Amino acid sequence: MPLMLEEVIFDAVMILRPERFTDERGYFEETYRADFCLRHGIPTDFVQDNHSRSQRGVIRGMHYQVDEPMGKMLRVVRGQIQLVEIDVRKGSPTYGNHVSIDVSETNGRVVWIPPGFANGFAVLSDVADVSYKCTALYNPAGERSVNPLDPTLGIRWLVDDPILSEKDRNAPHLDRSI
Repeated sequence: MPLMLEEVIFDAVMILRPERFTDERGYFEETYRADFCLRHGIPTDFVQDNHSRSQRGVIRGMHYQVDEPMGKMLRVVRGQIQLVEIDVRKGSPTYGNHVSIDVSETNGRVVWIPPGFANGFAVLSDVADVSYKCTALYNPAGERSVNPLDPTLGIRWLVDDPILSEKDRNAPHLDRSI
């Protein structure tokens, strides 16, 4: 089986692991298969691919989109990140909880992040290239953010002196009244 389901978190976030075929030339792996996704309830109607490159210590996030809600299938092409997902689904029993996932070019993990999760990551390697498929087009008017350094979230970021954009640094804390 080219892709395997490693773990499901919050009954929604899925960690997938491609089977890696290695020889003297390097390796080969399938990182996406529509038949696998359909079998596990992951949409296959991706409409946008994104790629970011960041340096060690950068934290990007925590972002989500309410109009049109966006799912993401994410992987690291180069380097290593600490991926963090916060459940922001209204009415969810795990609302406000987060998970931290090690994703790297070495472990090859692919992570399905459905709509309803604020997504962010910290770069643990010198450089990280992160690639992700999206189920909706980016809509700046529908984007929302949660401050990644909000102490009430309890996220233990694995970087010292994090580098954040002004937008992320000034993002609001999570509204726990929902």
